[in-house]
Amino acid sequence: MRPFEYLEPGSLEEAVGLLARPEYGSRPIAGGTDLLAEMKEGVVSPARLVGLSRVPGLRGMEVTADGVAIGTMTTLAEIAAHPTIVSRYEALAQAAGTLATLQIRNMGTLGGNLCQRPRCWYYRHPSVPCLKKGGDRCYALAGSSKYLCILGGDRCYIVHPSDTAVALAALGASVEVHGPGGARWMPVEELFAGPSADVTRENVLGDGELVTCVRLPEPEAGARSVYLKAREREAGDFALASVAAAVRPLGSTVAAASVVLGGVAPVPYRARRAEEYLEGRPVAEVDGAVAGRLAVEGATPMKDNAYKVLLAANLVKRAVARLLDS
Repeated sequence: MRPFEYLEPGSLEEAVGLLARPEYGSRPIAGGTDLLAEMKEGVVSPARLVGLSRVPGLRGMEVTADGVAIGTMTTLAEIAAHPTIVSRYEALAQAAGTLATLQIRNMGTLGGNLCQRPRCWYYRHPSVPCLKKGGDRCYALAGSSKYLCILGGDRCYIVHPSDTAVALAALGASVEVHGPGGARWMPVEELFAGPSADVTRENVLGDGELVTCVRLPEPEAGARSVYLKAREREAGDFALASVAAAVRPLGSTVAAASVVLGGVAPVPYRARRAEEYLEGRPVAEVDGAVAGRLAVEGATPMKDNAYKVLLAANLVKRAVARLLDS
């Protein structure tokens, strides 16, 4: 790890000002569970780290009649244990409560989880000049692709590693981005950018911009959600595939549904064909296997990851059963 300067601003405006100077190579740091790993691995070497722990207003949750606002410095453990999240936003509680290890959940923050970098071992290897690091090729095309994407790949075949992003997308969350030009809100799905937009990035944040708040709308009556994932080990591993699903039954019919996949695409992947199948269909006529097949329709697996197609489809099947059989 190379030497770097560490600063702790006392206000959001000061933090934005420090980060808006690209000539200093500044990077924000919250829990540091991902960024410090990148630095130790030699993947990135920022000259300046801007710590956010002293910036007021970024940590904590506010419950209102319209939903919940979560500061992005709130830890994943705090989110997973919050009574309102557990009772009203089940998918988020499950996503935050099962990712990584307890130690990482105690340190890692919501903002960091949303903005973490991919786990592709070609990207993470300091000696591999892949496309994402300004090189001229994706080494996974001729190498190992076991953990990479089956949907939405374009030149680069990473999967987005965030568990909470998948759950937040299914729950209709929005995020506040604060930067030199002020604050703006956007649906959480618009925060992420696939390789077709910019192969070197995973989100749309500009210089000096920070995700400062996540807002969840109040669930409608009868709505329920679930987050499921498959991984090689129960403790610590990233998802091979995951799904966050939410439904709102109305009488005997599925009035609304959202299905978002993780671990299979460069961004949280909204399975619109599965949603279309579920919405408006009588609960008694819903076939979770059909929803699962539709969720992965159009998948183009690489040479080592065809297993993800069936894995993701079965997770959707299980999620639908969990939500509609109860």
